Amino acid sequence: MSTFQKLKDLIASAEADAVKFHERGNGAAGTRLRKVYQEIKVLAQAGRAEVTELKNKQSK
Repeated sequence: MSTFQKLKDLIASAEADAVKFHERGNGAAGTRLRKVYQEIKVLAQAGRAEVTELKNKQSK
C-alpha cells in the first residue's frame, strides 16, 4: 500500500505546478510537471509488479 500512497502524494504535490503551467503558461512549472509524470510512471510500474507478486502468492 505504500506505493499507492506515494503515488497519491506525488499527484498532490504536482497540482500547483499543473495549475501554473496550464493556466499561466509557466514553462519552468511544465518542466517540473514532466519530471513528476516520469516519477509517477516509474511508481505505477512498481505498483503493478507489487500487485502481481501479491496476487500470485495468494493463489498458491
